Amino acid sequence: MRDEQAAPPARAPRVVVIGAGASGSLTALHLARSARRREAALDVVLLDPSLHRARGTAFGTADPQHLLNVPAGGMSALPEDPGHFVAWRARQHPELMTEPGVFAPRVDWGRYLDETLTRTYAHNDLVTLRHLRVRATAVRRDDSGVVVSTDDGQIVVGDAVVLATGERPPGYAWAPEALQRSAFFVPNPWAPGAIDVVRRDAAGPADVLLVGTGLTMVDVVLSLAGPTQRPERRIKAVSRHGELPERHADELQLAAIPEIDDWGSSLAEYRTRARAHIARVEAATGDWRPAVDGLRTVVQPLWQRLSDDDRVEFLREDASAWGRMRHRMPPGSADVITALEASDTLARAAGEVVDAEPLTGGGLRVTLTDGSVHDVGWVVNCTGTSVVVRPGSDPLVDDLLTPRAGVALGQLSTAALGLRTDSGRLVDTAGTTDAPIWTLGSVRRGELFESTAIPEIRVQAAQLAAAVLEEIAPEPRRLADGRLVGGHHPIARPRDPLGLPLSTTAEAAAAYNAGLERLMRLQSGADEKLLEAVRLDPEFAVAHAALAMLGHEGGSAVDVRASLELARRAARMRADDRERSLVDVVGRRVEDVRNSGATALMNHIAQHPRDVLAVSAAVPTIAFSGVTDIQQEAWELVEGLAPAYGDHWWYISLLAFTRQDQSRFDDAGLLAESALECEPTSGHAVHAQTHVMYETGRHEAGRVWLDGWVSESGRAASHRAHFSWHAALHELAIGDTEAVRQRYYMQLAPPTVTGVRALIDSASLLWRWVVTTSGWDAAAGTSAFSGETAPPPVESVLDAAGAELVDRPQTAFVALHAALALAAAGDLPRLAALRAHCQGTSELSVRTTVTSVCEALLAAGEQRWGEAARVLTDVLPGLPRVGGSAAQREIVEETLLYCLVSDGQADRALALLDGRLDRRSSPLDQRRRTSLVSPSGAPLGV
Repeated sequence: MRDEQAAPPARAPRVVVIGAGASGSLTALHLARSARRREAALDVVLLDPSLHRARGTAFGTADPQHLLNVPAGGMSALPEDPGHFVAWRARQHPELMTEPGVFAPRVDWGRYLDETLTRTYAHNDLVTLRHLRVRATAVRRDDSGVVVSTDDGQIVVGDAVVLATGERPPGYAWAPEALQRSAFFVPNPWAPGAIDVVRRDAAGPADVLLVGTGLTMVDVVLSLAGPTQRPERRIKAVSRHGELPERHADELQLAAIPEIDDWGSSLAEYRTRARAHIARVEAATGDWRPAVDGLRTVVQPLWQRLSDDDRVEFLREDASAWGRMRHRMPPGSADVITALEASDTLARAAGEVVDAEPLTGGGLRVTLTDGSVHDVGWVVNCTGTSVVVRPGSDPLVDDLLTPRAGVALGQLSTAALGLRTDSGRLVDTAGTTDAPIWTLGSVRRGELFESTAIPEIRVQAAQLAAAVLEEIAPEPRRLADGRLVGGHHPIARPRDPLGLPLSTTAEAAAAYNAGLERLMRLQSGADEKLLEAVRLDPEFAVAHAALAMLGHEGGSAVDVRASLELARRAARMRADDRERSLVDVVGRRVEDVRNSGATALMNHIAQHPRDVLAVSAAVPTIAFSGVTDIQQEAWELVEGLAPAYGDHWWYISLLAFTRQDQSRFDDAGLLAESALECEPTSGHAVHAQTHVMYETGRHEAGRVWLDGWVSESGRAASHRAHFSWHAALHELAIGDTEAVRQRYYMQLAPPTVTGVRALIDSASLLWRWVVTTSGWDAAAGTSAFSGETAPPPVESVLDAAGAELVDRPQTAFVALHAALALAAAGDLPRLAALRAHCQGTSELSVRTTVTSVCEALLAAGEQRWGEAARVLTDVLPGLPRVGGSAAQREIVEETLLYCLVSDGQADRALALLDGRLDRRSSPLDQRRRTSLVSPSGAPLGV
């Protein structure tokens, strides 16, 4: 980082950030990251009188007892690296438990953000950061830009301003005038040294009255009730309701996000729907918290639908109860509060202060609404930060609300919760967003309601940074002929969801974008929207190319060849370089063997990394086969896209799946949660989270969560059969074969599932059913099923898949599943024919790996168990080349276990099971292990 006092280059655009607490520091951090991605110069100036950055009200405390009320895993400053804060703590405190579920001291997080900010600017010569320890008092616009005045008379000129003023000081209008005048009243417990005075007081009455029973009260109690405090001290806490915040669960569960499209727009309906949602989730999971966490995810869109009258009613009638459920105590803090109440050190009551008079020798005699009188040394205002903007309390806000030439730069939002904004940009009293002034955090509470937690502010900071830079340092655009122009495109063209220009009409672009967004979410109906786009504009090249890709890869009912030819013709008539390149790439992929177009596709992505359709085709997912079957190459492809996408939910979803593939399950789960908070319908994020739940052995919770998502946010999911397959794996692991049977007939049996998914999901489930449940109940036993445990017949699945897929598969992954389906059917002649087909193919992984699997299955079908086990043992190391996920490839290992047990090799089966159990908990594997061990602990000869 350049010296803070050095003058920045005159040419660099400047952003003035008012406030250097958490929201201001996160803004500065993401401005630098966005500028680096654009290779743009930028000067950032923080205005805040505080000595340190990244502290503010919440993180300025030095008391290590004051904990985050979000687990450490949710507090990373970097969206693509959810373990960033956890790793920092591990380096700082190697002696402590630093898992993602720990509630860390807030002082740690303030230091972490400050250090992260310093490192970000230190490694980027194009950006500068200065912290001026002054208070902003006024903002003006003139020809030079935006002019900010400070309390020491300085003038700071910028191209844009960000209001990151953080939480407002607590209000105390509730306090009687005599109390407000008293030296023994603490109006703001977060003021430097305020609580220290109370802690050190040994002269006056020992007792302390706290007004407010929320999280501020919890922190103050923790500071006042330590072992060094006066032993006779008693703490009385009062509020209108006398209720504490709820407690976080000891074991956190995933949020259950409701589908809110049909929730209407009235508060009365919200109440009914919310209560039903909470009751439903609590009945399924045994806990109401996942339901509330899911509601928090959708509070912002729900709030924006409400009328102002309903918003005011919510604030009056419901906000307090919502806050107690939403903003919960860390378990450790809750335990201390419970113990203090049990020892009578802390007492709570419903009540308000009605009078206060001074005591001789110090302290106050306080009267409450119930008539009780209390002699206390101090009264501490614990009502929390003020949620409303009060004119006269902040000269900067007063200035923004003052009209000049008939227009004020700002106006109050609903119930004065903040300032009115549009996507974070300040709305003036003329109703425009002309001024380059943005804001985030508490100032946006009127627009969003939930806008003060760090995970929310982090998202806002990243979005704000991109918007600010697009305004003051726009990237060059390309004309259709490839010429570069600076700034904005001279002829505005529609853009896709990632900002890439489209050579089409606005109406056709809207339909295309709707289809592309459905594809990104893994929702059905993408092809319908794309067909609408080409109907609106028959010369829309990219839309034709997308249809060809969906027909080729996804089995959509599209004439692939015709769509490809229409795309090529349209590209010759009207397209820019990016669009022509995409059409060429799609053509290569459709017409050639899959890997022959890989180089062209990768070159295209290198030039246009934000081309979602191209990246979708390149990355192996449940929607597309990708350009490589080599895991490491797929991982490098996804990780290399980070600079282009930042914290975009779609990219974070893909990264989550990559992390679970790398067995980085904590990171994968946190990334998936982050993506779902932004986009609850993200199928890629749900797919990643589902794998995490399976691979970490959380089978019952995983099944319940997945079923809940499919029935709510996943109603429109395009790969429901695959999600049903995942849920069935949980049920097999639990041992509930009756649940598997019901799920199969309701969700996976033909004609509900056909084509390639019938092989990959339905047939593979039936074979897994065979090898995981047959013959494991008794070590001396038979491999026969009882009527109650036998899987359904597989023949109808083979018919639904079709002979072309089963007998002449073109990829290793499909060929593997065709072999498993034929094994489940016991059709050895057809399996032998498939082996011959695989031996003759040109694709290496089919010719080698899948052929060997066919040979092993043929041997197993003839009960040559030892030979089958030997071949499968040799196959396992090379199995990742076939493609698919670890959970999908695991079926080969399951088959090996089945063969080992059937051959009497209990010792080898035990070793394999022990290795799996070391990796994750599994009731199924534990039951199977038990069946193979004698009472003495020795392996049985099966």
